[in-house]
Amino acid sequence: MEKILVAGATGTTGNIVVNLLQESQYFEPIAMIRKEEQREQFESKNIKTVMADLEKDVAHAVEGMDKVIFAAGSGGKKVVEVDQEGAKKLIDASQKHNIKKFVMLSSRGADAPSNAEELQDYLWAKHNADEHLKKSNLNYAIVRPGTLNNNDATDHIVLTDKLEKKGEIPRADVAQVLSRVLHDDVANHSTFEILEGDTLIGKALEQKSES
Repeated sequence: MEKILVAGATGTTGNIVVNLLQESQYFEPIAMIRKEEQREQFESKNIKTVMADLEKDVAHAVEGMDKVIFAAGSGGKKVVEVDQEGAKKLIDASQKHNIKKFVMLSSRGADAPSNAEELQDYLWAKHNADEHLKKSNLNYAIVRPGTLNNNDATDHIVLTDKLEKKGEIPRADVAQVLSRVLHDDVANHSTFEILEGDTLIGKALEQKSES
């Protein structure tokens, strides 16, 4: 089984990702935590943890890992320190440790932050992190969902390089996409946007991988 470092494991979406990966026959999640008291919520479910802070050195966190999912976020408080520079540090560390794939949870609008009506600072941070990943030598998938909600999973999305409309998507569906693109034959060196839609997630990713 491949070891997957999940940065942002204590966040809402990251936590769903960890639980999905724990049920997988292909992947073993390793939850990246920032505080000692966060360890118990994972280890009580037999999920391993690694202590690392995105504002500090994270090189040790990727040691022994096969792939990385970056689902961390500062919640708008430290977008440059965490969403941008923290991501860049993890990307650099992943390069040094020959990580096989880096999956980035980005955001719709990160391709053109200056066009956004709101959250420009956040979108610039995501944009800069995404560009850093694209320029690295890593295999990557950059996933840009619309507005996240906490509704139940629908297992259906619309997926395209650039969406024409705004919309929402359940975190549970986003987590499923992040987990599925870890596979070696899915969405390599790709950036795409997703919303709730009519196509089964597996089918949408299959079509993306073939294009």
